[in-house]
Amino acid sequence: MSATQQTEDVKDTAKVGVVLTDAAAVKVKALIEQEGEEGLRLRVEVSPGGCSGLRYGLYFDTDVRDGDVVQDYEGFGVVVDKMSVPYLIGANIDFADRIDAQGFTIDNPNAQGSCACGDSFH
Repeated sequence: MSATQQTEDVKDTAKVGVVLTDAAAVKVKALIEQEGEEGLRLRVEVSPGGCSGLRYGLYFDTDVRDGDVVQDYEGFGVVVDKMSVPYLIGANIDFADRIDAQGFTIDNPNAQGSCACGDSFH
C-alpha cells in the first residue's frame, strides 16, 4: 500500500469514525458476496432505544442518503448517517467466531456505559 493510499485511508476513517478489523472486513465481504445483490454496503447506525438509551444497528443497504458518509473497503463500502457519525468516531467493529463469542462486536470509546446485552450504550 502506498503512502498516499494510507493517508487517504486515515482521512476516510477519521470522517466515518468506524474501523473494521480484518476479520470483520472478511466476514462482511463474504456476506455481501453471498447475498449477490449489486451495490450492497454495510450500514452502521446509532438509534434511540435499548436499556442504556442508544442502540447500534448493522445491516446491509443499497441506499446512500444525503449526508451519509461512505468509507470504501476492498470490495465493499461502509455507510454511516450524519447523525450517527459523532457517536461512532473511533469505534472498532470486529467479528468473532469462537465457542465463547460469535458475531459482530463494537468497541466504542465514546460509550459512557452499556447494558448487559452489549447492544445498548449511552
